[in-house]
Amino acid sequence: MATVGSVDVELELIQWLQAKAGPSVVVRDELDNNLLQELPTIQVQRLPAGGDDGFRLDRALVDIDVYAATRAAAIALAAQVRGWLLTELPGVKTSTAVFGAATSTPPPAVRPYENTGLRRVGATYQIYSHPVS
Repeated sequence: MATVGSVDVELELIQWLQAKAGPSVVVRDELDNNLLQELPTIQVQRLPAGGDDGFRLDRALVDIDVYAATRAAAIALAAQVRGWLLTELPGVKTSTAVFGAATSTPPPAVRPYENTGLRRVGATYQIYSHPVS
């Protein structure tokens, strides 16, 4: 949810990542019961942490998980997402947002998931943005 002077980072990242990943990848905020039929999937969720300057600059912490049929596929897509975020997102201007620095420490790693029919790899990113003037 966007606050005064900020942008909806989840929505903006979902749209941007969908354009980067193409139609064969699902990018969303919430998972549903059809996950096994929608692989690979990239899940974007803003965490209740980070901060802002109370005026324009938002410093969001965003969890991004990749779900795929195999560990290798999940690792590869997560690495691709990391590359896009760290090298291509800074400086991007959409109709409502301008993105600044993006960082990730540590890089994506395998995360447990209760469904053994898929694999999950994720990382937490700090993403700076502000609304378009």
